[in-house]
Amino acid sequence: MKKNSATKRIVVTLVAAVLLLSAAAGAIPLAKALYPQDYSEYVEYYAQKYSLEPSMVYAIIRTESRFNPDANSGDADARGLMQITEQTFAWIKSLIAPTESITFDELYDPEQSVRFGCFMLAYCMKLYDNDIATTAAAYHNGINLVNRLIADGKYSADGKTLNSFPYKQMNIYVRRVTSAYDIYTKLY
Repeated sequence: MKKNSATKRIVVTLVAAVLLLSAAAGAIPLAKALYPQDYSEYVEYYAQKYSLEPSMVYAIIRTESRFNPDANSGDADARGLMQITEQTFAWIKSLIAPTESITFDELYDPEQSVRFGCFMLAYCMKLYDNDIATTAAAYHNGINLVNRLIADGKYSADGKTLNSFPYKQMNIYVRRVTSAYDIYTKLY
């Protein structure tokens, strides 16, 4: 099992290296096709509104839904571009849109998904000192779980952020987001 995991890490690293080398060698259109900036009008607006780097928002969208506004995670019933669950939607709505009649189903609308997702992302970034990996873990696995891991001490050297990610899915997700973030930052 560890060999398979190591092989996957090598493949992901090689693909990222090829993309970066391709971009440097003039194959930027291919790299941009693999790492698009779809829905830029919403991403740019809400990233600015919530003081986020657009590259981080694009990395989350790419990882969560591959830019499919109709994405639904199934078990968690997370919806839209940024894959917000109903519980998270209700919490965010109470903070940023308490008088609006917006419903959970409206997260399939790209603008609403980016709006709610950017709020959540900014909330996590502030909570975890703008640490991208810890923010990604909290965005995907929940703030409560990340806070418990930080409090545990085995996974946090500073008591504020995670320096390791003990769950397989969490680890995979964090690697995907941080890799996509690095590529978006270098590509655009």
